[in-house]
Amino acid sequence: MRLAMCLAMAMLSACAAPIAPSPALAPSAGDAFMARLLALCGKAFAGHLVSTDPADADMRSQRLVMHVRECRPGEVRIPFHVGNDRSRTWVVTRTAAGVRLKHDHRHRDGSPDALTMYGGETVTPGTAGRQEFPADAESIALFTRTNRAVSNRNVWAIEVGPRTFAYELRRPPVPGGRFFRAEFDLVQPVPAPPPPWGAR
Repeated sequence: MRLAMCLAMAMLSACAAPIAPSPALAPSAGDAFMARLLALCGKAFAGHLVSTDPADADMRSQRLVMHVRECRPGEVRIPFHVGNDRSRTWVVTRTAAGVRLKHDHRHRDGSPDALTMYGGETVTPGTAGRQEFPADAESIALFTRTNRAVSNRNVWAIEVGPRTFAYELRRPPVPGGRFFRAEFDLVQPVPAPPPPWGAR
């Protein structure tokens, strides 16, 4: 009887022993990337084209401004203004599997363009400073349906560094290669532009 009581007390003591906390998990690259975007919320930045594709000649002469305009948990909306054209917004979303980029294109009256909400999702972890987005199945179907199948191989990327934000599009050279890259100076914010077309 005495032995049984001792064993019972020993078991109770073991149960009451403090449990060491499990080590905190390091944030994933996707979380760190989103945190960098969220840190820019409300600010606008001027940029310029780095790429030299002749297809972008008209844009080269325009003023480029990106505005980290809307931020909520898991989603950041970034209008991209080209001169007076306010039709483009990049929508960056944190998903269970990674990060998603979509392109919201609107007409001046706010109605969606025929080519809108295309983009892709990350297929690799990426880094806190750069995420890449190959065209997803929904976008490939849209491009094919609108006779733009050459874009099915698009890979977009966004970079967020200490001094520079970059938006990039790459497509393999044959056939219909494409390279577009715009860089924005994060050191010198500029006044916020007007809302994009169709803004909520």
